[in-house]
Amino acid sequence: MTPLITCFGETLWDILPTSKQAGGAPMNVAVHLRNFGLNAQLISRVGNDELGHELLEFVAQKGLPLDRIQTGQSHLTGVAKANISDCNEVTYKIVQPVAWDYIQLEPGLLKTVQQSAFFIYGSLAARSPQTRETLLALLAVAPRKVFDVNLRAPHYEPETVLELLQQADIAKLNEHELSEITGWFNGPTDAKSAMYGLRERFNLEKLCVTLGEKGAFLLDETGFVHQPGFPVEVEDTIGSGDAFLAAFLYKTLQGETAQTTLEFACATGAYVATQRGATPPVSEEILVKNAFWKELI
Repeated sequence: MTPLITCFGETLWDILPTSKQAGGAPMNVAVHLRNFGLNAQLISRVGNDELGHELLEFVAQKGLPLDRIQTGQSHLTGVAKANISDCNEVTYKIVQPVAWDYIQLEPGLLKTVQQSAFFIYGSLAARSPQTRETLLALLAVAPRKVFDVNLRAPHYEPETVLELLQQADIAKLNEHELSEITGWFNGPTDAKSAMYGLRERFNLEKLCVTLGEKGAFLLDETGFVHQPGFPVEVEDTIGSGDAFLAAFLYKTLQGETAQTTLEFACATGAYVATQRGATPPVSEEILVKNAFWKELI
């Protein structure tokens, strides 16, 4: 039986200069987990408006169930205005408050999370009291927790991020986030030492740090691993980190080695960066066909 994986948090529209794209890291991760054949679902909230209806339609087309996505009457569906002038470093202005700031602890959510192999959450959804309260209630019962840090200024407080790190079994963040968080308690400045310090301080099973085009680091019980990046012609980087995390968890569930898991995650993130949008189709077969991944015999 395919294990259940639950993603929690924001789902929204990225408003680009000439179009809009469905997004939000939790939704992107859930879609990519589905791409790899895993039983992923999303806990989120949209408004009862045109953008909300379109978002639900998009999510359904991607194969995700809708029964855990709430529809609120009081707040509009989330939007984020994206600046893509630098295709390697997209920035966002995230509107507040919106529907996903008010995710409720509805009946059945606790049991769903208790039954999940992974519960994936980020820091952005914790910006509002209501959604943060719901998140903390779910974290209290989640058996294996994955913190996709995803710091978006000004939508976080150090105290909240550290509280969420304290809850995590697995954490994924980028090199800039590693430097910022380590600086909050005057930790070491070099990445490897910072990772050892962070893993020990928060008793993490696995700590993964993405380095953009330079690849990624992973620190777990087997030691420290570096995977160099895959040179690609970037279309846009929207969603590449989310695809990385989905691929990482996919191989983790398969029991692959740290090096193989990290290599596959980097290959997936690199491939998605060559495609337009956050959630293009991706699978092991597509990665092999496009020479991002070797066929394993």
